Amino acid sequence: MKIPKSVKPAIWGMIGGAAAVTVVGFAWGGWVTGGTAGEMMSASAKAAVVQAFTPLCFAQAKLQPEQLVLLKEESNWKREDFVIEAGWVTNVSEKYRSAVADSCASTAVEGLEASTMKPTG
Repeated sequence: MKIPKSVKPAIWGMIGGAAAVTVVGFAWGGWVTGGTAGEMMSASAKAAVVQAFTPLCFAQAKLQPEQLVLLKEESNWKREDFVIEAGWVTNVSEKYRSAVADSCASTAVEGLEASTMKPTG
């Protein structure tokens, strides 16, 4: 089969254009592979669960003010375990329990620190 000489540059142009569009799309266009999209979806789901359950955990924590004082005295790396052992995240799936407990502990300690701060003026 004989291809006319005028068609060859057009074919090479299409191949080069397709390659350029692919590179630009993945590098700057925000295109992602299916695997990356799945990872993004999982991270988004985890963030949504943490955001939804942290206020519920904090509400349970506020019902036990003596435990909140003990939580504040715990070291940062033990606070997550403290929240789990206190039972404030029993309603959270095991998959997300640790992340919710960590967020809840941070929220509770920040809330305690904010409530004990005295306004100046």
